[in-house]
Amino acid sequence: MDKYVCTVCGYVYDPKEGDPDGGIEPGTPFHDIPDHWVCPVCGAPKDQFEKVE
Repeated sequence: MDKYVCTVCGYVYDPKEGDPDGGIEPGTPFHDIPDHWVCPVCGAPKDQFEKVE
């Protein structure tokens, strides 16, 4: 599964870890995260993330 980085603060969403504090279970691919989810570090919206190449 692909990792995604917040273009605002540099936080990396790793699907293996998820975001348990944000209600995202480990193993959740980025495209399955609800659109209302925000970066747990800076609060940037999901559309501010880019796929890590």
